[in-house]
Amino acid sequence: MEQKDRKIYEIKNFDLDNKHLLLYETLFHNANGYLGVRSNFEEGYPDSFRTIRGEYINGFYDFAEMKQAENLYGLRNEKQIMLNVADTQGIRLTVGGELFSMFYGTVLESARQLDMKNGVSVRRVVWRSPGQKEMEIRIIRMASFKMLPLFTIEYRIRPLNFSGPMELCSTHRGDVRNSFSSGDPRVASKAIRHLCVETTEFLPNGVSVITSKARKSGLTVVSAVTNRLSKPAAKFQETQGGTAAQTFRFSLTQGEETVLTKYTILCDSAHFSDCRSRAETLMKQAVSVPLSHWYNAQRHYLKRFWETGDVRLMGNPPLQNAITFDLYQLIQSVGKDPHSNVAAKGLSGEGYEGHYFWDTEMYIEPYFLLTRPELAKSLISYRYATLDIARENAKTLGHKKGALFPWRTIMGKECSGYFPSGTAQYHIDGDIAYSVVNYYLVTKDFNFIVRCGAEILFETARLWLDVGNYHNGQFYINCVTGPDEYTCLVNNNYYTNAIAKHNLKWAVRCYRILKKRNKLAPLAQRLNLTEEEIESFQKAANHMYLPYDPELDINPQDDSFLNKKRWDVQNTPPENFPLLLHYHPLCLYRYQVCKQADTVLAHFVLEDEQKLSTMRHSYDYYEKITTHDSSLSTCIFCIMAARLGMTEKAYDYFGESAHIDLNDTYGNTRDGIHVANMGGMYMAIVYGFGGLRIKEDGLHLAPVLPKEWDGYEFNLRQEDTLMEVCVNRGFYRITLLRGTAKPLFLYGKKYLLKDQLKHPLEKWGTEP
Repeated sequence: MEQKDRKIYEIKNFDLDNKHLLLYETLFHNANGYLGVRSNFEEGYPDSFRTIRGEYINGFYDFAEMKQAENLYGLRNEKQIMLNVADTQGIRLTVGGELFSMFYGTVLESARQLDMKNGVSVRRVVWRSPGQKEMEIRIIRMASFKMLPLFTIEYRIRPLNFSGPMELCSTHRGDVRNSFSSGDPRVASKAIRHLCVETTEFLPNGVSVITSKARKSGLTVVSAVTNRLSKPAAKFQETQGGTAAQTFRFSLTQGEETVLTKYTILCDSAHFSDCRSRAETLMKQAVSVPLSHWYNAQRHYLKRFWETGDVRLMGNPPLQNAITFDLYQLIQSVGKDPHSNVAAKGLSGEGYEGHYFWDTEMYIEPYFLLTRPELAKSLISYRYATLDIARENAKTLGHKKGALFPWRTIMGKECSGYFPSGTAQYHIDGDIAYSVVNYYLVTKDFNFIVRCGAEILFETARLWLDVGNYHNGQFYINCVTGPDEYTCLVNNNYYTNAIAKHNLKWAVRCYRILKKRNKLAPLAQRLNLTEEEIESFQKAANHMYLPYDPELDINPQDDSFLNKKRWDVQNTPPENFPLLLHYHPLCLYRYQVCKQADTVLAHFVLEDEQKLSTMRHSYDYYEKITTHDSSLSTCIFCIMAARLGMTEKAYDYFGESAHIDLNDTYGNTRDGIHVANMGGMYMAIVYGFGGLRIKEDGLHLAPVLPKEWDGYEFNLRQEDTLMEVCVNRGFYRITLLRGTAKPLFLYGKKYLLKDQLKHPLEKWGTEP
């Protein structure tokens, strides 16, 4: 639905069927990168309803069994899963003996709102009880960006046609479980109790504290809750098992409003050395100031966020609203310390069990690199913190040197059970190296490269030498899986070989830069890195085999791809998508059919490897056999369509992707948002229509404008510089907002941005 204020997403008189309620639990969730709380009704649901009632901490996990059909060497039999850590949402309202429920009595008015300017969600209900008592209830929830462990609920009630007794019961449960689904491989398959409640208590100051420990990981989580009522009331508190409850009894006169403010602090031992003490300290800080203090801090944080991170579209309000929603979800999802990353579903649900993938580096990190580079730095720091585990992972897979990062993980160990479409995706090493290089090119943060980035580049480059081998004078990489998970365990996947070549070249380049600036010796000595090894990196890069078919003028996805029969995508029944849920993997592997962009993605991130005609022919070829069963796909086809001069086709792909969660396109948003697609939407505008490319000589731009839009604007950060890119009918304007002058390439021509550049739009689609 169209929203009048693009920073407010609102649904009025919302549906109360189970399907929509599960969807709204995701769409209106609150998160800040450390904690996330699904938007469950405080009062609960009928017993017949399914709900995914969850609160999560980014990077907090337990180990779970992962059974293998055959216990072969090196196969994983254990994984990490993100845990539902507590339920501090519960608030039950009793009005003159009648319990408030959206499913009991009559809902006269209702609205749900996500306020992305103020950083809160709001639920408003006008309710008539079976006894004809009418109440207005307004509930405001916030996950604080200022104090990351803080979550608040402001519960406001006002009787409209009566005066009388009220009761509010605030509950705090530590006895919680994760959600599960036996029929979907993207979520947990069984319900297991991972958290054991160790203590449940009320402190003398009225704060309830529950301490729980994960069964296998041994990690501890502490949830602390306190309540403040705006008027005097009789108070009662009790603990039973893993639950603490505090009840307030009072009377209200007609039209009088009272407010219950509920504060939650979540602290865990993965982030805090003494999480119990930390939770108590933070709670004291949280309640020492009015709630308005935290609202103001939230507003200030988001004001700064939108100043640099906003994207403005002119001429299509519904699409603008969707983009604003997507960008807000990115800042809600991204981890803000080296202990965490970005889960595939953010902190909005339990899809993919809270695991981190290559999504971070290739789809999400670009947004933060260009708007909030300190967060991109934090994401790379997380990878560096797990580098030793990546080295062990490489050894498990038989490699003598180097590091292999896990395909899916939380704390660094591999969580991929089905290795053909998981662990075999060695390209994740190249993806992480690619992100390190781009971070350096945009920020010129040399000290960070010395401290962290260079070691990642060297250890990932070492792995390629051990994975690959020379044949007929060329360097081959065999038995790997590229981004397309419908084509597994192949030789010379084009994307993998191309990203490996980039990794190897930049390991050499980084070595030379460090040596020239006298920063190499300590690291080279610690890693036993020699000139001979660096030369071997360069040789492998120079001789990297990149599959090419001269007759078709395309890059085959791998050595055997063109030998297979084509899948008839057009005549596949619509109900059989996604294919992975309806066809055996071996069936898919024997056909030319792609789940998502693979070679087309390589042409986007490494366009200088091929001439334009090859990229165009490859695009046309793969477009016919790509199902886009992955939410990571259409944004890439959008970017490359724009690059190849097919602006209208790019626009069509963009429209398909922008509303994936708001429209529940894939039917699984109940399990969490599609964070990588949201990052992909940003890239589709900035890298696609804006034509941005990050290269060693600077930023390159080549804007185009779809006929459906009147224009668009976005900001870019480069070193100390903030620039605004504004594209309108017939011209574009780039303005230096602050910082020093920077070289800038526009349609391949070099300029110096000193204050403002304004030029006519040109057609993009010529040779790079």
